[in-house]
Amino acid sequence: MTSRWMAAALLAAAAPAGAQDLRTRIESAPDGIVRMSYAAKEGVCGNGRNNISTHRRGAKWRDGWEDDCDEGPVRVAMEISGKRVYEIRTYVGGRWRSVDGRVTDLGMVGAPAAAAYFLALAERTDRVKGDAILPAILADSAEVWRDLLRIARNDRVAREPRKNAVFWLSQEASDAATAGLAELAEDDDEDREVRKQAVFALSQLDGDQGVPALIRVARTNKDPEVRKSAIFWLGQSEDPRALALFEEILATKR
Repeated sequence: MTSRWMAAALLAAAAPAGAQDLRTRIESAPDGIVRMSYAAKEGVCGNGRNNISTHRRGAKWRDGWEDDCDEGPVRVAMEISGKRVYEIRTYVGGRWRSVDGRVTDLGMVGAPAAAAYFLALAERTDRVKGDAILPAILADSAEVWRDLLRIARNDRVAREPRKNAVFWLSQEASDAATAGLAELAEDDDEDREVRKQAVFALSQLDGDQGVPALIRVARTNKDPEVRKSAIFWLGQSEDPRALALFEEILATKR
């Protein structure tokens, strides 16, 4: 067993307990703003205001100018009332400043624990303004795609968090997660908007990973809106297999 594997296993085991401790600290805070900071994963940067990139690529110009894109930390501010989180604002870079009113600053917290906390928050409530999944995506040392698949598949979770989970799966997907997206898009019992978001996510995978699944959806899905969405995104792919499918569909209508 390698030391890297052991470290990853220990992090995975510690995250749920850490997330519970973080939840206790947040819910114990007085009404007002609770804020925290934690390490951003590699490639994440931001301008401290309204721009976050998950793949560092600041704009550069021939005259030598380059825009600012700070490599973390992730900073999250939450509006709390009656032990409930009502709003989340996420930043990367920048700095906290003193503000009037009730502010509880938790300081630097563990990134895996923060990711686990926000994923659990997204799964248990739909009354939070802002994306509760985004701060989990940005966290260092947190593998979240399995949690995202679970949220996307859970029909007891509100539609918006499920759609957000599917979107972020398209950014985070590995080969293992790709299969889960395809199953979600092809499941006729799922919510239509969630399936359409899964179709979009498949269209955003690198290379041609999502094309075979999109073709299956276009051929066999029982919902015409979902089939139409799959055909649209196949049309954007310029993949020769998509052209063959279009020829097949049009030929049957003659």
